[in-house]
Amino acid sequence: MHRHFSIILICLLSILSCQVVKAENIGKKEVASILKRLDRELSRRNDYIELRRHSIDSLRRKLSDTNTDSRLATLLSLGDNYNAFNTDSALHFYSQGLKLAISLENDSAASRFELRRATYLPLLAFNSQAIEVFDRINPDNLPEGLHEEYYDAARQMYFYISSFYVSSPEIYDYYMSKAHGAQAKLLPLLNDDSPRFLLNQGEYFYYHQEYSKAKAILMLLLDRLPEEDNLYARACHLLADISKARGEHHAYTYYLALSAIADTRGATLEVSSLQELGRIMYLNGDIDRAYDYLSTALQEAVECNAPLRILQSSQVFPIIESAHKAEIRQSKIRLYIIMVIMAILLVVLASTLYILHRKNRQMNRMAQRLEEANNTKDVYITQFLNLCSIYMDKLNQFNKMVNRKITTGKVDDLIKITKQGKFIEEQSKEFYDVFDDAFLHIYPNFVRDVNKLLRPEEQIVMREGEKLNTDLRIIAFMRLGIEESARIAQMLNYSVYTIYTYRNKLKNRALSRDSFEDSVMKIKSGL
Repeated sequence: MHRHFSIILICLLSILSCQVVKAENIGKKEVASILKRLDRELSRRNDYIELRRHSIDSLRRKLSDTNTDSRLATLLSLGDNYNAFNTDSALHFYSQGLKLAISLENDSAASRFELRRATYLPLLAFNSQAIEVFDRINPDNLPEGLHEEYYDAARQMYFYISSFYVSSPEIYDYYMSKAHGAQAKLLPLLNDDSPRFLLNQGEYFYYHQEYSKAKAILMLLLDRLPEEDNLYARACHLLADISKARGEHHAYTYYLALSAIADTRGATLEVSSLQELGRIMYLNGDIDRAYDYLSTALQEAVECNAPLRILQSSQVFPIIESAHKAEIRQSKIRLYIIMVIMAILLVVLASTLYILHRKNRQMNRMAQRLEEANNTKDVYITQFLNLCSIYMDKLNQFNKMVNRKITTGKVDDLIKITKQGKFIEEQSKEFYDVFDDAFLHIYPNFVRDVNKLLRPEEQIVMREGEKLNTDLRIIAFMRLGIEESARIAQMLNYSVYTIYTYRNKLKNRALSRDSFEDSVMKIKSGL
C-alpha cells in the first residue's frame, strides 16, 4: 500500500514538473549570477577544506577509545569523512576497520567495511580487486540490514568502473547495466521518503529517459537538503544532465555551477562538475574562468589522489594549455599597456618638474623632494619591471616544459612537479627577494620601527643575511594598506588561516594589542 502511494506521488510530481520547467526560465542573467557566486565560493575553497580537516582531526582523536564498538564506529566515520577528500586515507581506515571487525568476529561490521572498500577501490584503478570482492560476497548470506548497503555499493562501484570505458561503448554499457541492475534492487529497500531514495529514483528515471519525472523528484530533493550536502551536489549534476539531454544550455550551465558550489562548500575533491564547467567556459570563450576551473579541478583530483579523476583531467590538458597561452598573451598586452602608461606618466612628471623649476625658483626645495621621490619611484618601477621580466621568462620556460612533457606523454611527471610545489616555492623566493629590496628602500628603518611596537622580550631578531621574515612581510603589506588576510595569503603563498594565526600572534607580542595595527600604519618612510 505504501509503495502504491509512492507511485501516485511520483505521477503527480511528473505532472507538476511540466509547470516547473516552464516557470524556471533560466537565462543568461541567472547563469551570470550563479557563476559569480561560484567564483566567490572558490576563493574560500581553502577555508572549507580547513574546516573539513578539523572535523577529521576531531574523529582521529577518538581512536584512542578502548571500547571496541566505539573504535569500529570511529574507523567507519573516518573512512566516510575521507571519501571524496582523500581516497588513500579512506581505504586505509576501511581496511583497519575490516581487520578489527574480523579479529572481533563481528561479521556484520566486517561485511560493512569490506563493501565500503570495494566501492571506492575503482577510484584508485583497482577495478579487478573490487569486482573480486563483490563476486565472493553472496547477498543472500549477508547479515540483516546490509542488503541495502550491498546494492548501493554495487551501484556506485560499477558506475565508477564504467567511467574508465567511456571510449569503449560495449564495455561501458555492460558495467552501466550492472549499475542500473543494482540500483533497481536497491530502490525497494530504501525508505520512500528518504533523500537517498529520491536521488536514486530520480537517477533511475533519468537513465530511462523519463526526464520530467526525474526533474520533479530532484527539485523536491533540493528543497530538503543543505547546499553543502553531497547528495545536493549529485542531484544538481543530474539536473544538469537532464538539461543537457533536453538541449537547455543555460540550465545545463546553471545546475553544473550549483553542483560545483555544493562540492566546494562541502570540501568535496572527487568531483566532475567543475571540470565539465571549465570545458563549457572554454567553448563559450570565457578563457579566464576556463583556466581557473580546470586548474582547480586538476588540483583537486591530485589532492584527492583519485587516478580516475586524474585520468579524466589529463584529457583536458590541451584545453588548459590553450587557455594558459591565451592568458599569457593577454598578460603581455596588459603589461605593454602598463609600460606605455608609465612611460607617459614619467615624461609628464619630468616635464612638470622642469616647468615648475623654471617658473618658480622659490619652490626649489619642493622640487628637490619631488625629484627624490621620482628617483625612488624609478627604483621601484625598475624592480617591478625586473619582476615582470623574470615571471614572463619563467612562464615561457614552464610553458615549454609542459608542452614537452605532454608531447612525450609524461603527464605523471607534470603531476609530480605540481604536487611537489617546488616551482611555486622558487617563484615565491624570487618575489620575496625583490619585495624585500624594494620595501626596505622606501622604509630603511622598518625593522627598528616595528620592534619599537613590541615588548622587549618579543623583539624580532633577524638571522644573518636575512632582510625580512614572514612576520615582517605581513606587517609590510599592512603598512602598504593591504589589510585583507586573504590578499596577503595570496601574495605570500600561505593559507588564510596561517595569516590569521601570524597576525594574532603579532598582536599578542605588541606593547598595545588594540592599537598595534594603527601604530603600524604610522610608520614613516625614509623619504
